[in-house]
Amino acid sequence: MRSTPTVRQLRLGAELRKLRERAGLTSTQAAQLLGIKQNQVSNMEAGRHGVSPDRLRTIACHYDCSDKALVEALATMTPDRRRGWWEEYREILPTGMLDLAELEHHATRLRTAVTVHIPGLFQTTEYAREIFRQAVPELPPPDVEHRVSFRVKRQGILFRENPTPHQVIIHEAALRMRFGGTDVSRAQLTYLLDMSAREHIRIQVIPFDANTFPGSGQSIYYAEGPVPQLDTVNLDQSHGPVFLDAEAQLDKYRVVLDRMEAAALTREQSQTFIRTILNTL
Repeated sequence: MRSTPTVRQLRLGAELRKLRERAGLTSTQAAQLLGIKQNQVSNMEAGRHGVSPDRLRTIACHYDCSDKALVEALATMTPDRRRGWWEEYREILPTGMLDLAELEHHATRLRTAVTVHIPGLFQTTEYAREIFRQAVPELPPPDVEHRVSFRVKRQGILFRENPTPHQVIIHEAALRMRFGGTDVSRAQLTYLLDMSAREHIRIQVIPFDANTFPGSGQSIYYAEGPVPQLDTVNLDQSHGPVFLDAEAQLDKYRVVLDRMEAAALTREQSQTFIRTILNTL
């Protein structure tokens, strides 16, 4: 029995609950149908109790779910005996940070929109260190370094054998912010340009003179799952990450990101724009 399920485990449980409710079954009826106790159904749906891939397929069959793509996607979310690298940081960093690393590790595609900071997966070590130094309340130096090393390890998804495709929309304001001073900013923009040349990465800039666009002032991190129903939105808040997965929320942020993309410069124009700013430093 898990005492503190991860966001991924909670999501699997929530999806099992949705399948049951679509079948018009109460938890008691589902337990009778599956031949288990009612509290076992509740624990599975709360993410406190694991379920094997075969067991999940059996449950989906009893719930009359005919969406094979969704069922197989859910089967990939069942407990993995291997521990993710982020588990090394458990009890060192807030659980929300670990949940974020797990989310993006399993994502099939990522979309990011930011207006003030360079996205975490594209930050240099010095830039990230300066961001963490500005935390309120102030973090002790060892905690800053733990967060920096964690952020660098998260960036591994962009360099693995099958890197995760990533679309990034950055407002001009974020490019002109000089966190850490001119030298840090120059190195950060140079790194951003280098990353933008990678085939699986598309970086687009929204300049100051762009038309009005939605989502201004808010950082949006959209992780696509194996099927659209399993997408997740992460909103970066000062108290920690917030994860959204309701259908209406997913639809809303897809539209927001699409409209922000339409307001941005093309990939090639953005590279030229970043280079122009870099040359002024």
